[in-house]
Amino acid sequence: MDSLSSTSVLPNTFSGTGDDITQQILLIWDQIKAPLIVPLLKIAVFLCLSMSVMLFIERVYMAVVITLVKLFGRKPDKRYKWEPLKDDLELGNSAYPMVLVQIPMYNEREVYQLSIGSACGLSWPSDRIIVQVLDDSTDPMIKNMVEMECQRWASKGINIKYEIRDNRNGYKAGALKEGLKHSYVKQCDYVAIFDADFQPEPDFLWQTIPYLVHNPQLGLVQARWKFVNADECLMTRMQEMSLDYHFTVEQEVGSSTYAFFGFNGTAGVWRIAAIEEAGGWKDRTTVEDMDLAVRASLKGWKFLYLGDLKVKNELPSTFKAYRYQQHRWSCGPANLFRKMVLDIIRNKNVSLWKKIHTIYSFFFIRKIVAHIVTFVFYCVVLPATVLVPEVQIPTWGAVYIPSIITILNAIGTPRSLHLLVFWILFENVMSLHRTKATFIGLLEAGRVNEWIVTEKLGDALKMKSAPKAFKKPRFRIGDRVHLLELATGIYLFFCGCYDLAFGKNHYFIYLFVQALAFFVMGFGYVGTFVPSFA
Repeated sequence: MDSLSSTSVLPNTFSGTGDDITQQILLIWDQIKAPLIVPLLKIAVFLCLSMSVMLFIERVYMAVVITLVKLFGRKPDKRYKWEPLKDDLELGNSAYPMVLVQIPMYNEREVYQLSIGSACGLSWPSDRIIVQVLDDSTDPMIKNMVEMECQRWASKGINIKYEIRDNRNGYKAGALKEGLKHSYVKQCDYVAIFDADFQPEPDFLWQTIPYLVHNPQLGLVQARWKFVNADECLMTRMQEMSLDYHFTVEQEVGSSTYAFFGFNGTAGVWRIAAIEEAGGWKDRTTVEDMDLAVRASLKGWKFLYLGDLKVKNELPSTFKAYRYQQHRWSCGPANLFRKMVLDIIRNKNVSLWKKIHTIYSFFFIRKIVAHIVTFVFYCVVLPATVLVPEVQIPTWGAVYIPSIITILNAIGTPRSLHLLVFWILFENVMSLHRTKATFIGLLEAGRVNEWIVTEKLGDALKMKSAPKAFKKPRFRIGDRVHLLELATGIYLFFCGCYDLAFGKNHYFIYLFVQALAFFVMGFGYVGTFVPSFA
């Protein structure tokens, strides 16, 4: 045994000093780089550049259209007939259509009073409106609080219905579907939907219902969101920048050109006949709102977006809540695309151009390509070219195109242009989760139907932090440490160090800053942190 050398016990590949091991790793790397790594990376660069060009063309197209719409386009009340509903002495209030207001909620302790109060405060003939609270809460205390709030409004003469289920099948879609089955709904012509944190102004119905009454081809009128907590923290400002582009550009362009866009799930009014003709609410994906909108559009119904009509709501201010929301918003559309692409192609009720717009622009570019190219190109492939100098990315692909795309995205929120760099770094980090969710949706993998209600804080943190300030918060690593972000940050930091030492492209400036962003978010230092108290 004593005569056995180390070389006879260990493979030759791993024998010797640390320097020898390093040299052998570098030798293996050199041997596989030329025949394997370089060709694969070149293919990846080509695919990423192709997706970047597609996204660039889409953004430029949207910018041109929205500019023409703003300069020469007709206002909604010019494109569609709109005139205020008038009293009829003979018919009385029966001259006004019957409106159902649905408020789906789940354990909404902090905001249920706001949403119920706003819905009950809507201006409309009292005998022509029904407020329906669809409470799927599992917390008995919260359930009791919501029911008591409904009873309080009922005592004031409001026609309000408190509806519960003995299960949560279908989540929000299931609740909305069950809500429409009640006998009193049969007398309603339209349904307005508001999530639990939405607060419509009293004149909301007067601004929307006339479009549906006077234009029988309209199936949906959608309002814009107004964020009451956009200034709460840097993360909410970043969200505002992303969502403002969606509302000021994407929704407006869709409404003005194809009379189609994705229903935002709230702050909109549906014609109940359109919902029924489209097949009702379905829970096959986590984007039941988009699912219904696409099916209704394929039946020939048109949609109208009112950018000047705003409904107040709350942005998720904790990183945990935002990650869950973005998973749902990215996974759902990709999964819906998988399920509906053939139905769209085979449909005979809409034009070829509308099919192309729905499949290519609405789904493929915005819901799939935009997520994948952001993460794969800028956080994986571009850093990898630092380690493989044989593969070069042209300046137009690495700098010019992403710069133009970023500027076109950011102009939706002029007040936050000075935060543009932070927004880029934030969106690149979030693209990690969106890309993962997109592939889960396309492949129908494990978390494809995961539905976690977005946490709303309201004023809870301000109200509760004072009396509990003397207690020591309970820190759990899982609440603050996110391994995927940290792993990506380490990869970018390593590539940045390599580029600083051996590279010539000066990518290390971007790589170090982006790695820092991944580290900051990986350790949970973003958004509002709500501690757990012992």
